[in-house]
Amino acid sequence: MNRTRLLERFLRYVRTATTADDSTDVYPSSPGQLELGRILVDEAQRMGYAAAHQDEHGLVWIEIGSNRGDALPRIAFNAHLDTSPETSGTDVRPHVIDAYDGSDLVLAGDPTKVIRVAENPELRTVIGKTIVTTDGTTLLGGDDKAGVAILMELAETLAERPELPHGPITILFTCDEEIGRGVKHVDFAKLGATACYTLDGGGADIVDVETFSADLAIVKVRGVNIHPSIGKGRMVNALRVAGAFLSELPIELSPERTEGREGFLHPYVIDGGVAEVTIRILLREFDTPKLAERADLLREIGSRVESLHPGSSIAIEVRQQYRNLADGLAKEPRAVGHAIEAHRRLGRTARKEIIRGGTDGSVMTEKGLPTPNLSSGQHNLHSPLEWACLDEMIAAGEVCLKLAEVWSEG
Repeated sequence: MNRTRLLERFLRYVRTATTADDSTDVYPSSPGQLELGRILVDEAQRMGYAAAHQDEHGLVWIEIGSNRGDALPRIAFNAHLDTSPETSGTDVRPHVIDAYDGSDLVLAGDPTKVIRVAENPELRTVIGKTIVTTDGTTLLGGDDKAGVAILMELAETLAERPELPHGPITILFTCDEEIGRGVKHVDFAKLGATACYTLDGGGADIVDVETFSADLAIVKVRGVNIHPSIGKGRMVNALRVAGAFLSELPIELSPERTEGREGFLHPYVIDGGVAEVTIRILLREFDTPKLAERADLLREIGSRVESLHPGSSIAIEVRQQYRNLADGLAKEPRAVGHAIEAHRRLGRTARKEIIRGGTDGSVMTEKGLPTPNLSSGQHNLHSPLEWACLDEMIAAGEVCLKLAEVWSEG
C-alpha cells in the first residue's frame, strides 16, 4: 500500500461534506455524497476501471476482474460515503500528527477540546505512528472515509500490481448508512458476491462478528394547545407529557449504564411544542427477540403516562433497522474464516469482537450476503474528538489484499 497516497486520499475525502440528513426521505440525503461519489468514479476510471460508475441512486460500483479465472467466487468490499449527523461535517480541517508522542492532544480550532490519553487508552498503542485529528470544530469523517480511502487504495494497488492474485472483486460505496438506509437501493443480484466485507471498524486486526439488532421507536405525544390565558382545565401540554414519558424510561437500560452485551433504550431526538412532541428512541439488543420486549415496555409506559394526563395521546411506531450479524454469518463460514486466515498470513492475530452498533453489513447479512466488519483505523466516532491512525489504515489495506489472495484459492 502506498502510504503517502493513502494519506492524501483520506485528507481529500474528509474535506467533502457528506453529512447524512434524517429529516428528508431523499436518497442520498445530502448532495455531498453524490459529489464524493463522482470524485471516486473519476479516480477509478483513471486507474483503468472503465466500467466504474455511480448509479441512479448515488451508489458507486467498481468492478475488478479476476486474474485467476472467472470460476472463482466473487467477493465484495464496502464502505459508506456519509458521515454522522450528530456532529457537523462541514469545513473539516484535518490535522496530521507524525510520530505521535503519547501526550494529550489539544485541538487547534477549539482549545477546550482535548483528546486525552486517560479517556482514549488506545492512543498508547499508536505511539510513534501517524494519526489524524480534527481541529475540534467538526467531526473528522474517518467513519467511514477511512474505509473509503483504504478501498480506493486497494483498487489502485491491484491495478498497479497485476501479479497480486485475486478473483473477481466488487467495491461498493453506499450512502446514508448513518441513518439506517445504506443498502436500501443495493441490487444484490448485480453485486453477485459470495461474501462481503465492510471496512467500517475501529483500531486494527479486529473482525466484528456480531452487532446489535436494532429498531427505532417514534413516539408521538399529542396534547391540546390553547392560549395560556384561558388554559386552565383545557390545555394539555405535550411537552410536559413527553417529559413524564421520558422520566419513566428505566435508567438502567440507558447507554450510560450498559456495556458489553447489554442492550439499551436511547432517546436521542425530541422535537415539538405544546400541541405535539416527537421523540425518537433507539432500541438495541444482541438477542433479537428482546427488541419486542423493549417495544412492549415503551407501549406500557405510554399507556400509563397517557392515563395520568387526560386529554393526551401517545402513539408509538416501531421500525426495524438492522439485525445481528451473527444471525446470518453462519450460512457462509468462509466469510469469517478467510478473514482470520488473511491476518494469520500477515503474521497477525485477528480478534473476533462484537459491535455495540451496526453497519451496512448487518443488513447485507440479513438479506443473505454474509458480511463481517473489518478494522479501518477509526477512533472516537461521531465526535469532534474523532481521530484516525494512518498505520492502522495501511494494516487494513494489507488485510484486504491478503483476503483477495485467500479467496483466489477457491
